[in-house]
Amino acid sequence: MISVEEALNKVLDAVSPLGLEKVSILDALGRVLGEDVFAGRAIPPNDNSAMDGYAIRTEDSRGASPENPVRLDVIEEIPAGAIPAKAIGQGEAARIMTGAPLPLGADTVVRLEDTRKDGARVLVFAATPKGRNIRRAGEDVRQGEKVIPRGEIIRPAEVGLLASLGRSFVLVHQRPLVAIVATGSELAEIDEAPAEGKIVNSNSYALAALVRECGAVPLQIGIARDSRKDLIAKFQAALRADLIISTGGVSVGDYDLVKDIMKEAGNRMQFWQVAMKPGRPLAFGALGGVPAVGLPGNPASSMICFEQFVRPAILKMLGHANLFRRTVQARIEKGIEKQRGIRQFIRVLIRRDGDGYAVVMGDNDSGMLISMARANGLVILPEAATAVGPGELVTVQLIDDSLERGPVPEF
Repeated sequence: MISVEEALNKVLDAVSPLGLEKVSILDALGRVLGEDVFAGRAIPPNDNSAMDGYAIRTEDSRGASPENPVRLDVIEEIPAGAIPAKAIGQGEAARIMTGAPLPLGADTVVRLEDTRKDGARVLVFAATPKGRNIRRAGEDVRQGEKVIPRGEIIRPAEVGLLASLGRSFVLVHQRPLVAIVATGSELAEIDEAPAEGKIVNSNSYALAALVRECGAVPLQIGIARDSRKDLIAKFQAALRADLIISTGGVSVGDYDLVKDIMKEAGNRMQFWQVAMKPGRPLAFGALGGVPAVGLPGNPASSMICFEQFVRPAILKMLGHANLFRRTVQARIEKGIEKQRGIRQFIRVLIRRDGDGYAVVMGDNDSGMLISMARANGLVILPEAATAVGPGELVTVQLIDDSLERGPVPEF
């Protein structure tokens, strides 16, 4: 049996970021950029007006006030997208719209609220300093500037920036194909009425959802019955994936065959059993050269092990630099006792409590999937701990973003 850190390091050492593919910028949303993006043009491309008003020479507005307005000849109107046809001379102004290029000769824009049209002239009621209400060429992005470095996650803002640079396609890391094999003769398919002694195969769907949430592509291989022949057939079908996940078949029962198949020729077993609760019967190795994780069959255990080992591996394959969930310190409502020497993960509901966070305990039976549905965090108790007292601070790994969405429901 190895520690959680040793197990995690072995899993991460076995995977690498996948290669690059060219996708449209909308398809790149949420993906990891695989190239440095440089600006082939300046943004904005020329000096332009930051608001509706009049483009003038600064010196022509000197001394202007509501009591003593300056009168200027309006020689042109410049809408956004138009090119100025005339230069501004002494005593002249151009009506200009937000985003329109600044005409030659003008060095400031007086806002519309400080003016009044007077036939072919404009009355200016406020002195306007040089450079006021002007966006300079390259103020946002300079030509040749590295605007998005490789390794960044493409968000909506990056999509807009790429579009403004005329980049309709970019290189991103490929999405790993993750094969999911559920094991157990007791399993029934989701659409069939389970016969007596059968249970619905929920693990495949929960794991597929977790894979998709990470940004990878789930490939559900189906149910492998408790026979060596059926397991091998399902694993053979999974070999086209970049990563294989199985659930069940890794404990010490007579029909727990996954770990045995991992030990056979052509495969590889790196470890079996991790010093953690839940999730001790976890296997990792390779099947036909493809990294493979054998998760426990209990639903909550399976999902918790996915969070600790599979999710970081998938994120690494996707090219992410930050592989781990956010953790916070929270005050626990009641005491907990635990076995020394193992790391314990406890499903909890965490909520804001003044300037900090409070933990509400839930049911932590490893077979209860509803306990995961009602949780938004995992209390992590370290190996050396044997007890945590009521009111003590504990480390909580957040497993969703509900804390950022406002109040969370009570159990």
